[in-house]
Amino acid sequence: MAGLWFDDCEVGKVIRHDLHRTVTETDNLLFTTLTHNMQPLHLDAEAAKQTQFGKILVNSMFTYSLMVGVSVMDTTMGTVVANLGLDKLRTPHPVHIGDTLRTETSILDKRPSKSNPGQGVVVFEHRCFNQAGVLVASCERTALMRRRPDDVAP
Repeated sequence: MAGLWFDDCEVGKVIRHDLHRTVTETDNLLFTTLTHNMQPLHLDAEAAKQTQFGKILVNSMFTYSLMVGVSVMDTTMGTVVANLGLDKLRTPHPVHIGDTLRTETSILDKRPSKSNPGQGVVVFEHRCFNQAGVLVASCERTALMRRRPDDVAP
């Protein structure tokens, strides 16, 4: 498995994900229209020019999806049972078309499952930065994770 087993999750561990991604106009347009978010800030360059931002903002839900998606290979690929929740979603700085984003993840907490000895709950904090190192998004993701099959008590 590419992801971490519950038993491999160490509270305090920081994972810097190798994949960086430059956000394109097509990314923003497709995501925004696929999700029926018709906010002019995401679609209308002329309307966006009239705002304090002066140009189109990338849909923040795209940024969250990219941030969590980039983390999957190193954290939960093949070892997650289910995501239990996303909390504390923050967008402290706007993302614009052409920004290159990178993600890092910290393991905040873990505990064995009370109802299933083959599983445990892990809380990840994901942080996304632009090319200047500015934090553009963060969230906490709680996941139900598998334990290594050989680590499960009978």
